[in-house]
This record gives sequence, C-alpha cells and structure tokens, in this order.
Amino acid sequence: MKSRLNEMYGKEIKPEMVKKFGYKNINQVPKLEKIIVNSVTRDAVSNGKVVDSIVEDLAAITGQKPVVARAKNSIAGFKLREGMPLGAFVTLRGEKMYEFLDRLINVSLPRVRDFRGVSSKAFDGRGNYTLGMKEQIIFPEINYDKIDKVRGLGISIVTTAKSNEEGRELLSLFGMPFRK
Repeated sequence: MKSRLNEMYGKEIKPEMVKKFGYKNINQVPKLEKIIVNSVTRDAVSNGKVVDSIVEDLAAITGQKPVVARAKNSIAGFKLREGMPLGAFVTLRGEKMYEFLDRLINVSLPRVRDFRGVSSKAFDGRGNYTLGMKEQIIFPEINYDKIDKVRGLGISIVTTAKSNEEGRELLSLFGMPFRK
C-alpha cells in the first residue's frame, strides 16, 4: 500500500516540478532517495548502556532496527578506543521513508516548542537537507516516562536533486514547513 506522500509525489509533485524547472523528461524530476536518522552521544564512552537506550528510541521512532555506530579511531584525550559503540543510525528507503517523512512533517515538527519553521539554509549544495532535533521526545512513539535522558537526533534527507533550489522546492511540495 502506498503512503499518502508517495502517491502525492506521482500525481502532484512531478507535474509541478516539470512546470517550474522546465524538465524535458518526467524522469528528470528529483525524488527522495533515503532518509538517515542518527543519534550519537559522548556519554556512551563512560556508560555502555546508553547505546541500548538510543537503539530502543530509534527503533520506536523509525519502525526499523538501528545499526550501532562505532568509533573508527582511538583518541586518548577522550578516553575513546577503536570499536567502542557511540550511538546508532537508521537508513530508511521506500514506503518506510515516506511514512517517516509524513509523520515528521505533520506530527512531530508541530510539537516542537516555539516552532516557526525549519531553516531553509541547511542544504549541502547538492539538494540534500539535514535537520537537527534537540530532543527525541517530540515523536509520539517515545514514552516520556521511559526515557533516561533527553537526546538529540540528526535527520538527513537525501534527494536526487542537482541543486539546493530543486531540493528546497521538492521538500516544500511535500509539505516541509520552511521559515519565511
């Protein structure tokens, strides 16, 4: 079953993008490739149980099993050894990606305190967008009583867009609330 955003992409977004950017072929229209949700903390160096909590939170938020992120190098000043778990990440594709984006835009972002929209400057030059969240409790899947500490998340939305303008237009057509 297709999600609402996936259906909207085919019926409304593609023709709108063709009209605005003058694509010769419908297949030139940018699309979402993947969404990466990650959470890393320095508390994991001193307490190994923190990573288990991060994995549980990400699994609840995304509906997919996270991969544990480990240190690539040893850094003596930070008491960090190679291979130590530091956090976790999830890569979403297909229907789960569209469902997560729908919940992010319509449910979670409006729950942020003093929300006035997301920054339109967080693009990387190639149409990909990165969003930082200060707390994981904005997602309704997280039970506030069960969390041990409020942690942040990084959400990267990877598109096939060639420029920031194309990526911004694609995400705004999906309903991303950019600041004016």
